[in-house]
Amino acid sequence: MNDKELVAHQALQYVSENMIVGLGTGSTANYFIDALAKRNKEENLKIRAVSSSVVSMIKAKEAGLPIIAMEQIKEIDLYIDGADEIAPDLTLLKGRGYDLVREKLLARSAKKFIVIADESKLVKKIGDNFPIPSEVQPFAWELVKNILIKKGTGDIRINAAKDGYAITSCGNFVLDFNYPEKSTEELNALLSQTPGIVEHGIFYNIAHGALISSNGKVREIWKN
Repeated sequence: MNDKELVAHQALQYVSENMIVGLGTGSTANYFIDALAKRNKEENLKIRAVSSSVVSMIKAKEAGLPIIAMEQIKEIDLYIDGADEIAPDLTLLKGRGYDLVREKLLARSAKKFIVIADESKLVKKIGDNFPIPSEVQPFAWELVKNILIKKGTGDIRINAAKDGYAITSCGNFVLDFNYPEKSTEELNALLSQTPGIVEHGIFYNIAHGALISSNGKVREIWKN
């Protein structure tokens, strides 16, 4: 069992009968989806799942989990997802994918949000390894870019084929920027307050805990 699979299985201890569980997206989240589906079937837990993306919804359906739509819920019991970066205070960076709005909505709506990752995702400060994404309305991207360029460096995200702009699941564009001089709290406030930004990749003061795997062992980090 590799470190990603190990930490995904560790997260199962926080699942109990009749829960609504939010499913993240990515390689580590996929291990959790498979493990959850197996336990749900074996123990008849009557779990219902809500997905943060079309990708994880398809994965969950194929694994046999009962799926409910986001429109059907007011809150969820547990949200399990990975992250691109994890700071010591449990601030996360997410958004290398294209589902920031759904991911943050589920994270905020969860009674407990636990991030699962291997040790490579730990950083001293958000933005150490990756630029910070901001999902912007298409008509506003150049105006927003002009605002952000005064605070950092970056540009609009290009799609994988390199023949156009990347488009999120909500039909928006993404600006990827580096901000060398700003604290996480200041950046969170700046991006949250900039008109035209629909959502951004800083998950500040949202995660309740993290399960981190390294060399076959898992350690837990909890919010004070």
